[in-house]
Amino acid sequence: MLIGELAEATGTSARALRHYEGAGLISSERLPNGYRVYDERAVVRVRNIRTLLDAGLTLDDVRVFLPCLDGDVAAGPPSPEGLAVARRRLAVLEARVAAQTAARDRLREALGQGEATTPRPARA
Repeated sequence: MLIGELAEATGTSARALRHYEGAGLISSERLPNGYRVYDERAVVRVRNIRTLLDAGLTLDDVRVFLPCLDGDVAAGPPSPEGLAVARRRLAVLEARVAAQTAARDRLREALGQGEATTPRPARA
C-alpha cells in the first residue's frame, strides 16, 4: 500500500509515517518512481506505535517494543525492559504535572488568595 493509504488506514499523517520510518520503527520499499510502498503488516505496527505514543511514551521509548509491534502490544505480557521504560516515562510525566500544578497554584495565589479570577476586559 502507498503511504497515503497507510495514513488513511491508521489515522496517521503521511508526515508522521515518514518520521516513524526515519526513526527505524517502520520500513517501506521504494517503487521506481520513488513512492513508498508498505506491506499490510504496517497497519498493525503503526497502530501499536500510536497506542504507545498516546500512552505518553516517546519514539525512543517505543524502540524497546520493536519485537512486539507486529502483534497485540496491549495483550502480551510486559517485558522487564518495557516496564522499566514505562516507569521512567511515568516519573517524567508526574514531575511535569507537579511542576505545572505548582505554577498554576502560584498564579492563582497571585491573582487573589488562592481563587482563580477572571480578568475583566479593559475599558476603552
